[in-house]
Amino acid sequence: MQNIRLYLDQFVQLSEEEWHVFSSKLEKVEFPKRSIIRLKGEVESHLLFINSGIIRYYIEKNDTQYTFGFAFAREFASAYDSFLTQKPSRYYVEALTDTVAWKISFENLQLAYQETQNGNAIGRALAEELYLYKFSKEMSLKHQSAEERYLSLIENKPHFLKEIPLQYIASYIGVTPQTLSKIRRRIS
Repeated sequence: MQNIRLYLDQFVQLSEEEWHVFSSKLEKVEFPKRSIIRLKGEVESHLLFINSGIIRYYIEKNDTQYTFGFAFAREFASAYDSFLTQKPSRYYVEALTDTVAWKISFENLQLAYQETQNGNAIGRALAEELYLYKFSKEMSLKHQSAEERYLSLIENKPHFLKEIPLQYIASYIGVTPQTLSKIRRRIS
């Protein structure tokens, strides 16, 4: 639980009392490798903080899975748009590896916002982080080549790449597995 405290402390200094209120609403969960955390069509009821593992976001179209995001250790994860709106998710959330996380329900997060002086600051920080991730991904798709996106992934998350199958990395950067193989050969 210390990882989540350190993460939140980057954005707002919680008093011990506020941390107790927030942490009392957290529940430890474990997901086996390749398990579906949230199905398309389900309402997201929890926000996760990943202690260890990798989570993948994907859609299915014409019997093909398209990976559009990952979440790694020490990051928040969920079908966040569904979580905020309490409407069905339009995509799948999967534990790509064995994953251990802390979860907080939508209702308990709302209570934490109300019961702590810095609760809204926590919510704002989470929303801002997720927005920046999404914006960064959109900008990379518009302004970087597939090779540049792959190199960025290597630079920013090198230790995780060993655990992600190449087909998912290829889908994430917007190329076929064959094109990714060519990129990898070219840069090695």
